[in-house]
Amino acid sequence: MTTTCIEPASTASPDVPVVDLRGLSRVFPTEPPVHALRRIDLTVMPGDHVAVVGASGSGKSTLLNVLGLLDRPTEGTYLLDEIDTADLSDRERAAERGQRIGFVFQAFHLLSHRSVEENVMLAELYRGEPRAGRLQRSIEALQQVGLGNRIGFLPTRLSGGERQRVAIARAIVGRPSLLLCDEPTGNLDSHNTGSVLELFDQLRDQGLTILVITHDANVAAHARRHVRMVDGTLTEIG
Repeated sequence: MTTTCIEPASTASPDVPVVDLRGLSRVFPTEPPVHALRRIDLTVMPGDHVAVVGASGSGKSTLLNVLGLLDRPTEGTYLLDEIDTADLSDRERAAERGQRIGFVFQAFHLLSHRSVEENVMLAELYRGEPRAGRLQRSIEALQQVGLGNRIGFLPTRLSGGERQRVAIARAIVGRPSLLLCDEPTGNLDSHNTGSVLELFDQLRDQGLTILVITHDANVAAHARRHVRMVDGTLTEIG
């Protein structure tokens, strides 16, 4: 099958950040309080590929939750495609998350009794996309990640790398502005890790904005920019 390129959603201008964090902090009100994020500044432009590296407990997961509109910062500003997320209700945050953000996790989170295209179609069901054309868009996303020859397969018949590719197809079928990846190769062997990283390179070259949370130096090496988290602070390292 011919590979289909699904163009990522774009901001109003290529000069407008997809992500713009200004003085972002997240404090959990325990005793004593836990300062998970400390006045973070980060700008991610369209087409950027950013790796966030750091040890366990450094704040990476908290940052991912805030970026994914799964948690709210205690203070500071988070602009997503110029939208001030602080002004959004919970319903509006869910809507923006569904339209603008794709998620890829270490666990694939696929339904084993559903075909690969049905798993991808679930993303459109969540976003409330029209039923017409849903299957075709799912197939096009699978073709884009190199799985056009696995249409009709159940996830149980796929390798770990192929299952992660299905998860990536599900994340990009809606043309998100931002692809958030949390340890995306953590369950893969070295061969399948390389295959998934090559796919990220291709998606980046097609203009998708990617932010990867990882502790793996090989995964981070594929990114164009690298930032390090230490005790809730963020430092650009290249």
